[in-house]
Amino acid sequence: QVQLVESGGGLVQPGGSLTLSCAASGSIFGFVAMAWYRQAPEKQRDLVALITRPGRTNYADSVKGRFTISRDSAKTTVYLQMNGLKPDDTAVYYCNADTGDSVYWGQGTQVTVSS
Repeated sequence: QVQLVESGGGLVQPGGSLTLSCAASGSIFGFVAMAWYRQAPEKQRDLVALITRPGRTNYADSVKGRFTISRDSAKTTVYLQMNGLKPDDTAVYYCNADTGDSVYWGQGTQVTVSS
């Protein structure tokens, strides 16, 4: 059983930065991919950023150039560095892990961008 615990959300002013962390129980090296999704009120959950096992990354067009997904050398934590935050980035952010056989989700962390 995999457990994912997100942290790092909060309230930030437009233009500010936040870093989200996702700590996985056990090594995440074997995962096919790890990703961050977000869901705003009354909207669907959308992919924000993804990192594959070889380390390839992919981003939603809306966050390209502003957000960076990475993982630590121990491969137990995935990060989402968010710069130049906009009010439209306000959402609950969820960590996602794909083992190839199963998909796991964290509990989510709220990010609010407001002045």
